[in-house]
Parts: sequence; C-alpha cells; structure tokens
Amino acid sequence: MKFAVTFPMVAPPWDQRLITKQGVVDFARTAEESGFHGLGFTDHPAPTDRWLSAGGHDAVDPFAALAFCAAVTDRIKLIPNIVVVPYRNPFIMAKAIATVDAFSGGRFIFATGSGYLKGEFKALGVDFNNRNQIFDEAIEVMIGIWTTDDFAYEGSTFTALGQTANPKPVQKPHPPIWIGGNSKRARRRVATMANGWTPFPAPRVLATTARTPPLETLDDLAALLDELWTYVDEAGRDPADIDVSYLNHVGGRPADPDFDADAHIAALADLEALGVTWITVNLPGDDIEATLDTMRRYGETVIAPSQST
Repeated sequence: MKFAVTFPMVAPPWDQRLITKQGVVDFARTAEESGFHGLGFTDHPAPTDRWLSAGGHDAVDPFAALAFCAAVTDRIKLIPNIVVVPYRNPFIMAKAIATVDAFSGGRFIFATGSGYLKGEFKALGVDFNNRNQIFDEAIEVMIGIWTTDDFAYEGSTFTALGQTANPKPVQKPHPPIWIGGNSKRARRRVATMANGWTPFPAPRVLATTARTPPLETLDDLAALLDELWTYVDEAGRDPADIDVSYLNHVGGRPADPDFDADAHIAALADLEALGVTWITVNLPGDDIEATLDTMRRYGETVIAPSQST
C-alpha cells in the first residue's frame, strides 16, 4: 500500500501561511520525510462563489505548484487531485506535464477527470455538455504528442497537422494516467486507456451535485471495483497493472487526538483485498503546524508500521 496527501487548501478558513514559499516547502518536504509516496493539489481555476459558499474550495494552479514541489523533493510522486482535462488545451497540458516530469526525474502521475461544475465550464468557455468527447479526444492527443514526432490528429475539437513537442516525458511511453470519478464511463476509460482509478466518497446528496454514482460504504466500493475488473478483463489487461486510490476512514481522522492507528492499519488489509493500492490521507488546513504534525504522526504510526509487515 502507498500513501498520498493533498495540499489542504480545501476547507475554509485555511491557514494563509500555506500559500507561501516556506509553507509549500514545509508541506512537500514533511510529506516526503514522513514516508508518503505522493502529494497533490486540486484543480479549480474559476469556481463560482455560490459553490465556494456551499462548501467548495479554492485551489492553486496544480502544475505550477507541483513543479515547485519537484524542486524541493527527491522521490515523492507528483499527483494532481485531480486535473479537469476539458478546462485546457491538450497540447498545453501535455507540455506542462512533460516539463514537470522531466524536471522531477519522472515523478508525475496524471490523475484526471472530466469535471462537473457547470459554472466553471462556462467561465472557461468550454461546452459542459461536450466535456466527455473533449476528454476522450484530449487524452488521445496528449498520448500522441508525448510519444510521436510529426504527430497528426483530426478530432472534433483538436487538429494536429504534424506537431512535434520536446522534451518528451521521462517516463515511457508516458506518465501514468489515472481516471477520476465513480461512473461506468470513468471505469471503462480506466480499463481501455489508463493506469489507475481514483473514485471518491460520495454521499447521496453530493453524488447528485457531482453527477456521479454514490459511494458511501466498502460494499459500494466493492461493487464498483467488481465492474472495473470485468472491464479490465474484457480489455485483455491484468488488474495488477491498475492502481486504485481511495481513502481509509476507519480509526477516525488522522488529525484527531483519538485517532486509532491500529484500527486504521487493520482496515488497510480489507481495502488491499479489493485492489486498492493507494490511500489518500486528509489533512487539516486551518493551522499549518497541525498539517505538518499530522503528516509526521501518520508516518510514524501508520506508514512505517504498515510498510514493515
């Protein structure tokens, strides 16, 4: 099992010291020193105020932030959580990712999704109703420009008449692609074009807002994974080649004084049996000292013991 953290600028009010050079350096280096295998940033370039006021969250630019983190770390994977592909031209995204992958020595994992916030799509001038076609074509374009010189492509939105982009990513044939979302479409994409799946817990109310199937219990996750493995088998692929990133709620919140590390570790076995390979750990964002202390404590009480068994 591997472990990742997302930059905790997610639940206001967040500590303003997080958004400083020293704050990001401390976050990245503490994550690496504590044994985490990955770190990430969310992606919301233009959320609506209504969504923010209803519990949404701000975000920094994930590519700039991950490039910064790459410069102050040595081994930790750089995993945005998650990039909304239709928001950006795929050639621009491919260039940003190839650059970060090169500068980091091959540490970028492209975790991505098709998005769900209509207001954000509108602000960015992107057709919300066409987002899935844009997504599929964009992934084809990105893989093409990463792996091919004189790349040609004719799609409904993007046209390449012989493009070549260097540097190519360090990872071959390209950085791993993880697909986010709970839908059948997302899982079919994983089976046919990706290297990992990142479902997210979605109570019934949130699931309606996010336009995604609900995911509340381990049984819910097991059912979705059963379908995923069926799609993977149909595609002639090995499930062992597919990463699955999820959360572990057992034992309480890692930042709480009564967090039960033993129960948390025991629950990892159940998740691993389903095929989960990565655990994302939620951090407090209202106090940077609490953020860093939570990572250190989680590393000592969960990561180190779980890696030694």
